[in-house]
Amino acid sequence: MYKILKTDGRAKRAEFTTVHGTVQTPVFMNVGTVAAIKGAVATTDLQQIGTQIELSNTYHLHVRPGDKIIKQLGGLHKFMNWNKPILTDSGGFQVFSLAGLRKIKEEGVTFQSHIDGHKIFMGPEESMQIQSNLGSTIAMAFDECAPAKADRKYIQNSVDRTYRWLERCKKEMARLNSLPDTVNPEQMLFGIDQGGVFNDIRIDHAKRISELDLDGYAVGGLAVGETHEEMYDVLDNVVPYLPQDKPTYLMGVGTPANILESVDRGIDFFDCVYPSRNGRHGHVYTKFGKINLFNAKYETDTAPIEEGCGCPCCQNYSRAYVRHLLKAKEMLGMRLCVLHNLYYYNHLMTDIRAAIEEGRYAGFKEEALYQMKTYDKQ
Repeated sequence: MYKILKTDGRAKRAEFTTVHGTVQTPVFMNVGTVAAIKGAVATTDLQQIGTQIELSNTYHLHVRPGDKIIKQLGGLHKFMNWNKPILTDSGGFQVFSLAGLRKIKEEGVTFQSHIDGHKIFMGPEESMQIQSNLGSTIAMAFDECAPAKADRKYIQNSVDRTYRWLERCKKEMARLNSLPDTVNPEQMLFGIDQGGVFNDIRIDHAKRISELDLDGYAVGGLAVGETHEEMYDVLDNVVPYLPQDKPTYLMGVGTPANILESVDRGIDFFDCVYPSRNGRHGHVYTKFGKINLFNAKYETDTAPIEEGCGCPCCQNYSRAYVRHLLKAKEMLGMRLCVLHNLYYYNHLMTDIRAAIEEGRYAGFKEEALYQMKTYDKQ
């Protein structure tokens, strides 16, 4: 399932084999929350720009169109016309970030839909059932994403409950995978390490969840208010306590610099809304840093967003044209920027994998970070 091909320091170059194909890691998962990338990007586009794995969200698809409808239509892969792996977030993060009114109990969480206010209950079993209906390749365990700066007592109680929820997730997943009408009987389960910025709590939790022998492990509850230095410190301390023979996923992270640093700390999987969100606002990534196409200096700039980039935007259009589209509020401008950013992220991972394979990751990371920080931002 997970085979390490090369290590370079703590950086890992591996293959992760699933029922929907093999993923080359480290990998960036393109985020299609409601079974679509925001910015008018189709799954056929994702194939063209080198996407290996797509991420969708359990909570959002449960609310609309409904996971039972997606199951009726043959599962999420068929629904969105995507034949490669899909990871579904458990919905836990949305339960805690979107819901204004919620009540946490041992059984699960009662909260109001952010769309129409109707009452929803979600616990470990419900999350697994929804993800089973979706038929994703990888299901995430239902957890509480506690605020990064919550006090120690709150974090410890939350982590203990998250562990009990994980045990229930594992049991329910096994039951669902054995059913004759399940969409994907090979569905995998990843557990999530939590603990805020308390390394001792996180290490203890990592040890406990490792004993459950899951298909993979995530580090959650980061990029939610702590500094980058605090996040890197958590990874330095916790990743060594997660199974080295299983993939490790850093949830919701992040910038290109975050990814470069986290690969160096043993992370395999990443996801983040930055490339699509920034693209929709005309902010595009290059190896020299992020640029804002709304700036007046690009009004007559005939160069592509980045020289040498193979994305559909850079192969065909100039900065001046894309800026015009954005200023005119034409959807094509947003679409081209999102395509460029996703291509940039996907191919940054290709370069990272090559650097690890060739035993030069430290130098590659140093040079890439130097270019991002010190070159003129064009």
